[in-house]
Amino acid sequence: MAATQDFLVFQLQGALASWGDVAVGEFRGTRDDPGAAALAGLLGAALGVDRADDEAHAALRDGYGWAVGTLDTGTLLRDYHTTQVPGRSELKQRPHRTRRDELALPKAALNTILSMRDYRQGGAWLVAVQARDGAIHTLPALAAALREPRFVLYLGRKSCPPAAPLAPRVLPAESALAAMQVWLAADAAGAGQPEPARLRRLAWGDGMEPGVAADLSVPRKDRLIRRRGWQFGDRTEHVALLDGGA
Repeated sequence: MAATQDFLVFQLQGALASWGDVAVGEFRGTRDDPGAAALAGLLGAALGVDRADDEAHAALRDGYGWAVGTLDTGTLLRDYHTTQVPGRSELKQRPHRTRRDELALPKAALNTILSMRDYRQGGAWLVAVQARDGAIHTLPALAAALREPRFVLYLGRKSCPPAAPLAPRVLPAESALAAMQVWLAADAAGAGQPEPARLRRLAWGDGMEPGVAADLSVPRKDRLIRRRGWQFGDRTEHVALLDGGA
C-alpha cells in the first residue's frame, strides 16, 4: 500500500479551452487535456510570475508533479479566420512590442493569412499537483494563489477564462486518483448531488503515484524549456482509461 501524501487538487472548467499541441503553419490544434507546460503557466500566473522569468518557470516545472483527470473533453470547435501580418522582412527590420506596432505599416506592406485554431467546448478536468523535493512553494501557498490569483487565469488562451472557481483543496491521499475521488465526493456533497462525477481518464507524468495502472505511455512535447521563446521538449505521459473513457 502506498504511503499517504499531500496533493493539491483543483478543477478546470470552461466554455472554451485550448490545450496547445505541436503547431504547424497556420494550424493551431488542441489536445484533449492540459499538459505540463499549461499547468506550470497557470500556477505561474496565479503566483504573479513574469513571463520573462525563466528561473521561476523552471522551478515550477521541476518542483512539482502533475496528474490530470478528465471529466469531460467537451466538443471540438474549429475557428477559421483571416488575419493581417507584415511580411517577414518587415518584421525583422522593425522590432515591435504590441499588435498595434506590428500593423503600423502601409496597407501594401501587410499580407493576409488564413488561420485555423481548435478549442474544446464545455470541457471539465481535475488537476492533482504533488510537491517534489526542493519545491519553492508549499501546496497550501499554491492553493491560496489559485483562490486569489495575481494575474488573470485562462484555459490555454486569453480568450478562454475559467467558467467556475478552481476550488483548490490540499488533500492527503495514497494516490492522485484517490485525491481526485475525495475532491469529487466533497464537491457532490456540497452541491447536494447523490453521486459524485466520474473521471473518464487519468494522465500523469513520471514520479507521480497514480493509483491505477497505465493503459499506454506516449511522448508529449509539453515540457517547458523557455516560455519567452515558446520552446518545449518531450516528456513521457502515462494514460489510464477509466469508467469507459476514451
